[in-house]
Amino acid sequence: MAIRYRCRHCETEIGKLPFGSADEARTLLRLGEEEAEEFILEGDDGDATVQCICNDCEQSLDRFPDYYSLQKWLQ
Repeated sequence: MAIRYRCRHCETEIGKLPFGSADEARTLLRLGEEEAEEFILEGDDGDATVQCICNDCEQSLDRFPDYYSLQKWLQ
């Protein structure tokens, strides 16, 4: 099992913790149930993927704030 951190915009893997579960990820991030459902995905293999944002995408959103209104702004 692992906890993976992946950018929700460009799908780049940002990091990986080699053990854990979705419950541990939620505890590490101090998320409530509702927030965890939005940001943590459980894989069939038991891995948990935390959807976050990478530095490149964050900088793009800072430069072009109207991208926030788009569901998927990278092609």
